[in-house]
Amino acid sequence: MADGERDGDQVPGIGDVLNEVGPRLRRIRRERGATLEALSEATGISVSTLSRLESGGRRPSLELLLPIARAHRLPLDELVGAPPVTDPRVRAKPIVRGVRTLWPLTRRPGGLQAYKVVQRPDPGEPEPRTHEGYEWLYVLSGRLRLVLGDHDVVLGPGEAAEFDTRVPHWFGAAGDEPTEFLSLFGPQGERMHVRARPKTS
Repeated sequence: MADGERDGDQVPGIGDVLNEVGPRLRRIRRERGATLEALSEATGISVSTLSRLESGGRRPSLELLLPIARAHRLPLDELVGAPPVTDPRVRAKPIVRGVRTLWPLTRRPGGLQAYKVVQRPDPGEPEPRTHEGYEWLYVLSGRLRLVLGDHDVVLGPGEAAEFDTRVPHWFGAAGDEPTEFLSLFGPQGERMHVRARPKTS
């Protein structure tokens, strides 16, 4: 019996599956509104290699697919097999970093990244840090302490803050209760654009 045949039925071979990877990579990237340049920056894979992958000129490998799957926040099998389209809900997997748990709310690399965050109280002292970018915080519940440069403030539910992350900053739960908030982070120079209601005459 030849490889790929079982009981008279033709089963797609590995070559057929790999041939479908390129078009799927292009479709996923475009659905997320990401450019090849943004994906290259997020994965460390050159733009030319990504372009050849999508066009079928470069054979997919784990070394290439793993960082792409990580950048898109998708399981690897969704890159090499058709993803389910029956359930449109985003099923974000939590990321635990010490006393902070994050749920990614965006899937595309580059641009603004959104997270839902639950922060448990931390008995340690604030350790402000700096990095490139711009951040926007919105408190859903509890109280959030924000140390920003010379400022030390506490935000309650419904309050928001935005700041350049090149300024030394730290934020965490204020008091003994956890706090829940939304965090939007973007590259340097990219800020939230809020459309205000036009004035009525």
